Amino acid sequence: MKQGKKTGTQRTQQATRDEEWSDERLKAGLDVLPPEDLPHDYNILLRAYRGMTAELFARFIVFYKDAGHDINVSLEDRSTFLDLVSRHRKSVEYADILKQAGANGKSS
Repeated sequence: MKQGKKTGTQRTQQATRDEEWSDERLKAGLDVLPPEDLPHDYNILLRAYRGMTAELFARFIVFYKDAGHDINVSLEDRSTFLDLVSRHRKSVEYADILKQAGANGKSS
């Protein structure tokens, strides 16, 4: 562990779970730039998945698709974002949202 890194109750910023997210704030997530080794659309989904509740993620996916982004974007190994989410046992809601939006897995 990094020296000086705060954990648990030592953290200064508390998690916020009931914060209001406007449509404009959700759409701002479409403008993030990826690291060099990650496809742009995959990075957008990854950041939204990591930072949003399932309810917010569902709203975000509508904007994502409306903006013409690829719900089935894949990595070099051909795995899709749905494949990643499906591996997380507490992410069933997110996987369902992606499937309803037309996402397919690598094995589909």
